[in-house]
Amino acid sequence: MNLAHADMVWLLTGWTFHICTFLLVLTDCLKHRREATSAVLWIFIAWSFPVVGPLIYLYFGVDRVPRKGLLKEITNQQMLKSRKTIEQQMPDRAYWNSVHESARHQPENPFAAELNRAMNSILPDHPLLGGNAIEPLIGGDEYYPALFEAIRGARHHIHLQSFIIGNDSIGQTLMNALKAKADEGVEVRLLYDRFGSTHAVLSGLFHRYRGIPHLKMSGWTQANPLKRQFQINLRNHRKICVIDGTTAFCGGINLSEDNVTRDQRPPIRDYHFLIRGAMVCELQYTFMRDWYFMTGESPDYLLGEIYFPHVTVAGPALMRLVNSGPTNEMGAIGDALFMSIVDARKQILAITPYFVPPLDILHAFRAAALRGVDTRLIVPAKNNHAYTGLACRALYQELMDAGVRIFEREPPFTHAKAVVIDNQYALIGSANIDVRSLRLSYETNMTVYDDGFVNRMKAIILEDQSRSVEVEANAWRRRPAHKRMLENFASLMTPVL
Repeated sequence: MNLAHADMVWLLTGWTFHICTFLLVLTDCLKHRREATSAVLWIFIAWSFPVVGPLIYLYFGVDRVPRKGLLKEITNQQMLKSRKTIEQQMPDRAYWNSVHESARHQPENPFAAELNRAMNSILPDHPLLGGNAIEPLIGGDEYYPALFEAIRGARHHIHLQSFIIGNDSIGQTLMNALKAKADEGVEVRLLYDRFGSTHAVLSGLFHRYRGIPHLKMSGWTQANPLKRQFQINLRNHRKICVIDGTTAFCGGINLSEDNVTRDQRPPIRDYHFLIRGAMVCELQYTFMRDWYFMTGESPDYLLGEIYFPHVTVAGPALMRLVNSGPTNEMGAIGDALFMSIVDARKQILAITPYFVPPLDILHAFRAAALRGVDTRLIVPAKNNHAYTGLACRALYQELMDAGVRIFEREPPFTHAKAVVIDNQYALIGSANIDVRSLRLSYETNMTVYDDGFVNRMKAIILEDQSRSVEVEANAWRRRPAHKRMLENFASLMTPVL
């Protein structure tokens, strides 16, 4: 009888705890407006999985994005205030004049001019800049030699940030190259994402280079359990390197040996870009804002003229910086992508490793195809994140029903992201076409108007298309029911991923 009573007490205690934690999750979901599917799914998980469900919600579901984004936005505004003070005290400052005044351009092409007017409204602090040269670098086999050559040639500073830095042959070569330049007196600042570079952090790669004069390192994170900060979603997905304020690299390639040919194995397929001209200053400013947020180093010093030298005309490309992240820039890349698709009249070529977009982007792709635009989407045939690949495939039918052509790129895995519109415009950078990139991660994209570059990017994307298999609508409808169910289940999970 006593044993039965004890069991009953434990059962009631367990149910009470479960109901209390469920009600806390329910209350938090109702306090903060979010997409209905996301809220309902979190409520379902919290009820169906006692203890575990609420814990998962605590780490992944609690909407701390506005608050965390506010912290970053505060430092962005502090940097902007310092910049404006410098503008007032030294109006002839080369950087601000060359970038935001003399380098400001308006495109002549009617399509580009219309799109640029729309961009002005969402990106007032990042005008379209002329005088740029941009060169695509395909995969690590092209990018790394160019990067290491630029590092060896650095004379004053090297600023590098990456989502992933591996503790492998590439990561170690990079760190040794940075140390060598620091030993020469070159200022080196390295910013890595602690989540993306977890293996390198835990295996001590960065620790081995601590304490070296002129070599400063910081790991990006906005999660700290000791301060009750459990949100690990806010990742810095940018890949930027600026050398001496005159040369920059930006794109989607991380720093690991998976991106180079090894033992006759092909590398990950990816795009990166070498940039010269006014855009370098914009990428430098982007790095400095992130660095200031993590380190608190004096913004007056970080905005010094030595980091923003006078820029000269390097080429014909008109370019605009499109940063995005959970600050007042949230959604900027998504808005730029949406407007690009909506303005398309002839053709849309899009390649991305992860296609799980917000509904507005999905509808924009469908609407473009329905009005007769040749709309093509290239995604990996085999995704490195199985659930994301399944969620992407759950969208195939409604895309193809609207006339979107879908191509699955054969291995090696493609991590490339780019959109080319009407042979006149390209949107490139670090952002994937998925909810995480467009709403949670800190990303850097660029818009480019330049016939030579756009034609080159079109040829590169079409090469990827040629190595792909087009999904045939009738065959896709006949796929086994269990595959369809698995894809739909993965699609249901996208609001919490």
